[in-house]
Amino acid sequence: MLTRRLLLAGLGVGCALPTLSQPISAAASRVKTFIVHAKAQTRERVVYDPAYRRIPYPMGDVPLNTGVCTDVVIRAYRALGIDLQQLVHEDMKAHFALYPKIWGLKRPDPNIDHRRVPNLETFFNRFAEGRARSKRPEDYQPGDLVTCRLPGNLPHIMIVSDELVFLSQNRYQIIHNVGAGPKQEDRLFSYDITGHYRYRL
Repeated sequence: MLTRRLLLAGLGVGCALPTLSQPISAAASRVKTFIVHAKAQTRERVVYDPAYRRIPYPMGDVPLNTGVCTDVVIRAYRALGIDLQQLVHEDMKAHFALYPKIWGLKRPDPNIDHRRVPNLETFFNRFAEGRARSKRPEDYQPGDLVTCRLPGNLPHIMIVSDELVFLSQNRYQIIHNVGAGPKQEDRLFSYDITGHYRYRL
């Protein structure tokens, strides 16, 4: 079972954006930590379960043996001390009108808002470094986030891994949960890409 010790490791690391005064190795170390914790989830049995659950706030989580695509991202960021639950909730409280109204909510809900891809897309469009949405593999680097739409227009989010596809020199695998638990796969261009971001790494 993926332990909370693993998920919360590195909480003492500051979560500020790398600056020009920081060595490149510091930023690279954060990317590595992020990806290590994303990969760790692929070694655990996680049942895909999008059910609404009441969870603590901040740093709340659904049971570790359940989750959806967003939970892979949320849990990996917590290894860097970044709590998307709190960050998304605070921004939605201040700017609720900017976020999608797909679910008929009249106010933010910290139990679920950060676990919905359209809300993360809005948040990352506001605060992340936007990157090219292209078909060029070299544009997608380890630690990047990619949002897309699955068949049926279902929102999805993936993390670009640091492991290349077999026999490829420039296309990385992705880490995601598309329904069968977290996996690392060659699926970067399998779906219609709607967003490409680098956030706090």
